[in-house]
Amino acid sequence: MTRYRKQDPEITRRRFINAAMGTTATVGIVSLVGVLGTANPIFRLTRDKMPPVPGDILVHAEPSREGQLVKVSDLSEKLVRAWPQGKAEDGSPLIRKGDPNNVLCIFRFPKGQIVAPTVMEATIDSEIVAYSDICTHAGCSVANDDQNVGDMKCPCHSGQYDPKRGCKVIGGPPPRPLAQLPIKMDGDNLVVGDFFLEFPYPFLTEQEWQARITAVKSQLA
Repeated sequence: MTRYRKQDPEITRRRFINAAMGTTATVGIVSLVGVLGTANPIFRLTRDKMPPVPGDILVHAEPSREGQLVKVSDLSEKLVRAWPQGKAEDGSPLIRKGDPNNVLCIFRFPKGQIVAPTVMEATIDSEIVAYSDICTHAGCSVANDDQNVGDMKCPCHSGQYDPKRGCKVIGGPPPRPLAQLPIKMDGDNLVVGDFFLEFPYPFLTEQEWQARITAVKSQLA
């Protein structure tokens, strides 16, 4: 009697197909779990995630001074990062840092240096101006340009902006300027005068941005 049984080729074929189908199903399940695990959660518009709202006070965003009021004396041609601080439902102060895209940059330039296309009515005395600090290319936080004081350079892909001219793009891949934020003085405090004048990152269209403004107004009413 032979030591090795000769296998039926049809049985072998079936086993191969079944094994292949089982492997495919396993891969499919694993892929599905991966997709579901990395899917973005549903966005819920809470007060800490709202964009800067008219009346918000600007406070420092740098860790060493976070939450301290931004004063005019703190400002210069080098950007100062800030958060908008609004109010919680109970009326207590609330920094809107639940969305990291809310970080702002503020500059103070000598009179006469800020020019169009900056919206001059949205500045303070044509000297202090504020913008979103999030690059419109890929969402990185923009920094000072060490080689050109008063300009901004994104550390991720070398996008460059000119805050004296409406933060227009002067180099690199960004598709549009940084959104300007209207600001004004309320006593010694810098406060938000209105919503961003243009749609900021991560919004892709003006329609999306206007829909967010409507949602914010509705929730705060």
